[in-house]
Amino acid sequence: MYEIETKCIHLNHKETSCDRSGAISFPIYQTATFAHEGFGRSTGYDYSRTQNPTREQLEKIVANLEGGVDAIAFSSGMAAIAGVMEIFSPGDEVIVDEDLYGGSTRLFSNISEKNGIRIIKLDFTKDIVEDYVTKKTKAIYFETPTNPMMHVIDIQKIAEISKKHQLLLIVDNTFLSPYFQNPLKLGADIVVHSGTKYLGGHNDTLAGFVVSLQPKIAEKIRYIIKTTGAGLSPFDSWLILRGIKTLAIRMERAQENALKLAQWLKERPEVTKVIYPGLEEHPGHVLMKQQARGFGAMLTFEVNSKAFAEQILEKVQLIQFAESLGGVESLITYPVTQTHADVPPEILEKSGITDRVLRLSVGIENASDLIEDLQQAFLAE
Repeated sequence: MYEIETKCIHLNHKETSCDRSGAISFPIYQTATFAHEGFGRSTGYDYSRTQNPTREQLEKIVANLEGGVDAIAFSSGMAAIAGVMEIFSPGDEVIVDEDLYGGSTRLFSNISEKNGIRIIKLDFTKDIVEDYVTKKTKAIYFETPTNPMMHVIDIQKIAEISKKHQLLLIVDNTFLSPYFQNPLKLGADIVVHSGTKYLGGHNDTLAGFVVSLQPKIAEKIRYIIKTTGAGLSPFDSWLILRGIKTLAIRMERAQENALKLAQWLKERPEVTKVIYPGLEEHPGHVLMKQQARGFGAMLTFEVNSKAFAEQILEKVQLIQFAESLGGVESLITYPVTQTHADVPPEILEKSGITDRVLRLSVGIENASDLIEDLQQAFLAE
């Protein structure tokens, strides 16, 4: 077995590629359909909605990185989560953490519940999750670290509950990527990713992944993606393949920068709170050291007024005011009007997502340049 840095570039030596050309960059099989060799004889590919060699290569790489039996590539992160929710039936219950990406909350509240699935929202850092399990409960879903408040949830602890009650444990691993964290190895059944983020790493395409530890679950997801047509296109698959090749070095550099920015922000009088698990005072710091290999490059901070938050968003120059995360470029986001605009006000208030909170996706630029940009934005008249 190769180490993870090598896995980002190569399949394990026992796995073989379907391509025999010797191309170092895996080819883009830009075709909708495939010709059969004859009656009852197939190349193994029929129609790109069902499978495509470029997508298959990507799926093998991602499954290998996460330690799953299979990975299924969707057209976006939300398509991947929506695909997972198709496993459940009307009357089923799914317990979810409250601090989630706003798009996930929107899906659960407006689509899943409309389809008859009851969503139980809890604070996994405070509530006793097991107390809410009923005979109708089918799964537990959370992110760690959470978006945007960076709560760290004990994967193994929740996995014990899920195993005890025969529930599926679904973990969104987007913030850390498989380079820093592997929830399947800690007891999760399904891992989801927005491949748009760190796996792609260049803010140039959308993608999503569902990685399973159980063949039966993988089979269900493959049936769902074939039926709904939400598979990732060949060209987008190639872009994510290319991005993953540099995942290791990007994650290391971005994490290094994030710690420097977090330490700088801590010293600013205008900043009332810095939330980054890499800081020793973060309540999840020790747990994260136990269940992950790094702290990632996402950080959230709170300033002393809404007006000052708006000033920062107006004045940053190198750091760009934009949604999304995980690219080589540093991005600053205003959750209340962007990523979490559709989250009910009572949940925003309970989670601490106020109009003074900003989220930073730290990129791989020179850290001193990023600090200088923040400093000029802080001091701007």
